[in-house]
Amino acid sequence: MMAAVARAATTSDVFNAIAEPQRREILVLLRSGERPVTELARELGMTQPGASKHLRVLREVGLVRDRRAGKQRLYSLDARGLRPVHEWTGGFEKFWNESFDRLDAYVQHLKEANQLKQAQHVTEAKQLSQTKQRKQASRKE
Repeated sequence: MMAAVARAATTSDVFNAIAEPQRREILVLLRSGERPVTELARELGMTQPGASKHLRVLREVGLVRDRRAGKQRLYSLDARGLRPVHEWTGGFEKFWNESFDRLDAYVQHLKEANQLKQAQHVTEAKQLSQTKQRKQASRKE
């Protein structure tokens, strides 16, 4: 039996806030510029109150800014808030680069082996053709 692990409140940090897929989608939508909550809700297929709750969480952790524009509130991305996520994932860059380098070397090895096999097949086909030609020539004599 696993012991229950206490989770930090959703609004305590960026990592908890972006753990929610719909919040990540909101951030993606806001990359293209400011949007009102109604447009975000429509794009995500959710209610306006649901979208507002997600936006409040994102605003509290510093990922979203808002401003009044007439009767509506416009939301925009504040990507500076993603710096802790960027710094944390950056720590894995060496791992991924090494993994991709190994994968690239393996793919290169497969390509070279495939080219060698193709060259062998061509050589074998030429030899077979020459053998057939010799047999046909000897029959004619």
